[in-house]
Amino acid sequence: MSDTFESLAGGCTCGEVRYEVTAAPLIVHACHCRWCQRQTGGPHVINALYEAELIKLTAGEVEEIMTPSPSGEGQLIVRCPRCRVAIWSNYHFGGLKKHISFLRVGTLDNPDTMPPDVHIHVSTKMPWYVIPPGDYAVTNYYDRRATWSEASQARYQKLVSKVDAAGGKKR
Repeated sequence: MSDTFESLAGGCTCGEVRYEVTAAPLIVHACHCRWCQRQTGGPHVINALYEAELIKLTAGEVEEIMTPSPSGEGQLIVRCPRCRVAIWSNYHFGGLKKHISFLRVGTLDNPDTMPPDVHIHVSTKMPWYVIPPGDYAVTNYYDRRATWSEASQARYQKLVSKVDAAGGKKR
């Protein structure tokens, strides 16, 4: 984790749910899969991956809704119960469903601070959407060990060890 990261705040549209993150994300994805297109109504979703414990609710309560996912494991979408905006999701992601959260970057007060590190599932991207020149993009998904920074790899391994030490319950 970066010592120089300034905390960022965000929340839902109506303002009932507010949160804060105090660390840099593990990585930021722009996912162009058809599932994300359907859920957002746009060409992609931009998710910042965080250890779930690093997203702190500062106001309101959230509701969790389980929806189908391509993996068959389901996707847990965390929403504001009033305006229904999706704030983050939890996927099967290496068996760490409840421990890695995919924070919707668009819910940050200043989403400009988190551009995508990688565009994923570009095999199904909208043909009219142009990925900026120089951006890293992969056809489907990437090799985490080859794509994530060393610092993010270390944080991930620490999380896996913590979950394993707690009895291996990764969900």
